[in-house]
Amino acid sequence: MNRIGIMGGTFDPIHYGHLILAEQARECYNLDKALFVTAADPPHKNGLEITPVHHRHQMACIAVNNNERFECSRIEIDRPGPSYTIDTLRQIVGTYGDDICVYLLVGADEAAALMSWREPYEIQKLATIVVANRPGQSVESVLQELPEDFARHIAPLQMPGVDISSTDLRERDRCGRSIKYLVPDAVENYILKEGLYRG
Repeated sequence: MNRIGIMGGTFDPIHYGHLILAEQARECYNLDKALFVTAADPPHKNGLEITPVHHRHQMACIAVNNNERFECSRIEIDRPGPSYTIDTLRQIVGTYGDDICVYLLVGADEAAALMSWREPYEIQKLATIVVANRPGQSVESVLQELPEDFARHIAPLQMPGVDISSTDLRERDRCGRSIKYLVPDAVENYILKEGLYRG
């Protein structure tokens, strides 16, 4: 049975925090691969300005290019409408059938809002939700905020405390500050070449 991790996100831009989480989950849960799914129309970003999806997806592809266990997916880009995780999981499970075991990889900051996602209990039926700690936010603290019947099926993941956020990276670049060593070099070069966050 294939064990696949799903790492979804806006990736605006993708950074080392995303990559470390996916790699730690791959090792801890013996995943065959981690699939990076770029959200085309993220519902939680409704009304907010985000970078065009072709740039965000390209940065994700560049970032995972040198890891044979990482792969990029256009599944949410090619599907019309809002990018709901439940729809993505149904599509992936429908494609692979019974030969797949899915792990949904999320950071503790995202996990705290899981009950606001579309059909959270259905998500949990289709995938093992793996929650990784974030600086200042432990997995345990998140579990206390979730309903007990939901929280007891969460799989914890301890990872190095890497305090990087896409919001901060965009602001750094907008102000002309360095983002080196916070994103892969090829992603930094792409951002600078395309002038993505400098208006």
